[in-house]
Amino acid sequence: MKLSNKTQALQDLIAPAVQACDVELWGIEFLPQGKRSLLRIYIDKEIDKNAEPVINEEGEVELGQGIGVQDCVRVTQQVGAILDVHDPISGEYALEVSSPGWDRPFFELKQMSQYVGQQVALRLIAAVENRRKLQAKLVSVDLENEMIQVEVEKQQVLDIDSNNIDKANLIYQD
Repeated sequence: MKLSNKTQALQDLIAPAVQACDVELWGIEFLPQGKRSLLRIYIDKEIDKNAEPVINEEGEVELGQGIGVQDCVRVTQQVGAILDVHDPISGEYALEVSSPGWDRPFFELKQMSQYVGQQVALRLIAAVENRRKLQAKLVSVDLENEMIQVEVEKQQVLDIDSNNIDKANLIYQD
């Protein structure tokens, strides 16, 4: 789950702007696509279970839970200004800001910790037990040793080094 140098540099540049909007930078994806690249920023925030519903500037009811449209607008404006000043992306690019959603991608090992016991999809760099893609139950996350354990079919438990994970995301279940 290591970021490329370009992605890490972009993340370091925009993180303060995202934090200034009172949201957490969940992660970023930078996808160079020829003439027009894509910079996708995922933001999140703590859920306030005690928050009273409020009506925002657009007349929408916000329940104080999760990311709203206004959060995305604020982050887009802040990050857009930073990118205009520093110009770290050559050529044209599209900027997208969104919540991680139900099938949230994971960008750091610590993000997976709160989802132990749930189903995850993994794409590995090198095969483990002859598999590079798998869906499994997340059994444990070992931050110190940078490892996760997942349970695949037939209760087989696999140890996976976090540096071997190319992509990981939560699988939404009702």
